[in-house]
Amino acid sequence: MKKFLHVGCGFKQKAQTTRGFNTPEWAEIRLDIDGSVVPDVIGSMTDMKAIADGSMDAVFSSHNIEHLYPHEVPLALSEFLRILNPTGIAVLTCPDLQSVCALVADNKLTQAAYQSSAGPIAPIDILYGHRAAMLRGNLYMAHRCGFTRDVLHSTLRQAGFTSVVAMARPKHFDLWAFASKQALTQEQLLDLAKTHGLA
Repeated sequence: MKKFLHVGCGFKQKAQTTRGFNTPEWAEIRLDIDGSVVPDVIGSMTDMKAIADGSMDAVFSSHNIEHLYPHEVPLALSEFLRILNPTGIAVLTCPDLQSVCALVADNKLTQAAYQSSAGPIAPIDILYGHRAAMLRGNLYMAHRCGFTRDVLHSTLRQAGFTSVVAMARPKHFDLWAFASKQALTQEQLLDLAKTHGLA
């Protein structure tokens, strides 16, 4: 069975990851800095020493990388690379600043952009972190950096991933990236995105 590390899992389980990971072929290991969500491993994505080198087939990181300071992003991505085996892949998603800032430019900073299970989400929440969660004391939700599609793509390449495809979903205000340690063609990367329910 292949293993994927669910980084910054929060309360989410395998069924809340992607269509590709939510299959019998994949075993999930949950990692989070917040012990209250009862992860398999408590740790920061910038220092995952509890995870052995080359021990994972994949890393899944949903809306985590924006919680880091800019100088910490390369540390986290180097950890992703370290724990992946030679054919390993990383699947990342994070806010899309370009589509969010279009709303800000339209003077809609605090107007609801969409409804989530946690209630209405405004551009200010996407830019700086979910206000309601932080009001309750969960400052892990604060955002400290951000990405556009091209910046996310170049950041992953600069970190050492050999092949990367990044895509924006403006209607969802998010970015998705699929990155591999080995050389893959653009077609293979897009097939990977389709497997996980994207392209």
